[in-house]
Formats: sequence, C-alpha cells, structure tokens
Amino acid sequence: MKEIIIGENAEVYTKVTTDKLAIAVGSGSLKTFSTPSMAALMEEAACAALVPFLEENETSVGISIHVEHIAPTPMNMTVFAEAEITAVEGKEITFSVHARDEVTEIGYGTHKRFIVNSENFQIKTDTKGIMQDE
Repeated sequence: MKEIIIGENAEVYTKVTTDKLAIAVGSGSLKTFSTPSMAALMEEAACAALVPFLEENETSVGISIHVEHIAPTPMNMTVFAEAEITAVEGKEITFSVHARDEVTEIGYGTHKRFIVNSENFQIKTDTKGIMQDE
C-alpha cells in the first residue's frame, strides 16, 4: 500500500436505467433511482479514489456504508457520485460520499473500505465453509 493522501477524491456517474430502479432491485415499488444503486455508485467512486494508492496485489473491500437518500431521481437522468478520502487508519480508509443528479443533491454519507491482498482474500472467500483436515 502506498501512502494515502487525505482529500483525494474521485467522481463516477451512471444513467438511471430500468435495472437501477427501486422496483427492479426490490427496494420499493416506484420507478425511481434506488437507494442500493446510489450506495453502489458511491462505493464505485470510493474504489476509484483508492486506485492510485494500491499495489498490484491489492484491492479494497467495503466494510460499512451509512447514507441518507434525500431526493428521488427519475429514469434517464444522470447521477453523479463523489467520494473523498477523509481518514486513514492503517488499512482502513474512510470516505465522505455525495450523490447528485442533474438537478439537485440526492444523497450523502460516509463509507469505509479496507485494503486487502487480492489473492489471499479470494482464496479465503472461495474456501469459506469447506472442511479442511487438521
């Protein structure tokens, strides 16, 4: 892991399509951009902000997300999410996250990610629950 700089940020965006609606993901019954889709876009922004600081064998995994979804967004509108690094405690990175559509802010919160060795983490995941000889 390279030295991580507080204040570094990244922005990503997506268009609101049918698969991102609350009714499609099971988080409601309306044709509006879903809270899970907003949270995922915020995580994507956080991942992008970390890319310059990761070694070749590293990735990050989300460990917590706390968001407020404060305004709806209709189909076909673009949503932007930004993540800014606000704290670094060893391999635990904290972000301030914000989302907006073409008209207004739609959400905000905090997100934490943990830096892990990609291969080791995947092996641990793939062997979860498998009984091994002792």
